Amino acid sequence: MRHAKAEKDSESGEDFDRVLAPRGREEARSVAEALKAYGVKPDFALVSSAARTQGTFEEVKAVLGDIPALVSEDFYNAGSEALRRAVEAHENDGQCLIVVAHNPGLQYLVAEYLFEGAAGPDITDKVRSNYPTATATVFEIDAAGRPIYDGIYLAK
Repeated sequence: MRHAKAEKDSESGEDFDRVLAPRGREEARSVAEALKAYGVKPDFALVSSAARTQGTFEEVKAVLGDIPALVSEDFYNAGSEALRRAVEAHENDGQCLIVVAHNPGLQYLVAEYLFEGAAGPDITDKVRSNYPTATATVFEIDAAGRPIYDGIYLAK
């Protein structure tokens, strides 16, 4: 899941410290409600320690319930390779893992998973061109370990 809409600036002037905008809080809850309706309940999370990703995760937990998490600065603006390594390192920490991070790394990771799982060009092209705030993409992992696209959820 990409973090929800954040304020343009922070009090400190640092990008890392930007908090969710009111719209962002609503977006995060909306996506969490969609995941809940679909039957997705993460039981472990990897979360960037930036204020906006932590805020997004708090809104998600408010809808889905408590989710144990590894919150790390290593996920702040991490590339797709670093996010993939983190997912692989924690794949046995639960049946359903959620990653709350940033573009472009998260967008590239989702695009790579879509390609590896042989998703159709309609969704692959859509993700490559745009992955807006408060977007969550769900993958099932098949018996061969391939990520199979199972849905995308956008804020209303």
